[in-house]
Amino acid sequence: MFIISLTYKYQLEEVDGHLGGHVAYLKQEYANGSFIASGRKIPRTGGVILSNVKKRKDLEIILARDPFYQSGIAEYEITEFVPSMVAEGFENLQE
Repeated sequence: MFIISLTYKYQLEEVDGHLGGHVAYLKQEYANGSFIASGRKIPRTGGVILSNVKKRKDLEIILARDPFYQSGIAEYEITEFVPSMVAEGFENLQE
């Protein structure tokens, strides 16, 4: 499992100009089964994506399709982890 932390490199006006494409990309990756949660950081300096893709290389290919990535709007930090404990109802996240 991966946590992807996006940090905006530009002002929000520039970010918002690419937001429609980014949201469409996210919806497609949810439909593909690549992402399981996402949302904005508070304060709004970027976002976070939770992914259940198995291989980092595959995830990097998926992230390269993001309009935020393609336009250089955000930096991406990828953290891989193995959930060893989960709350009731989230057992499907354990490996």
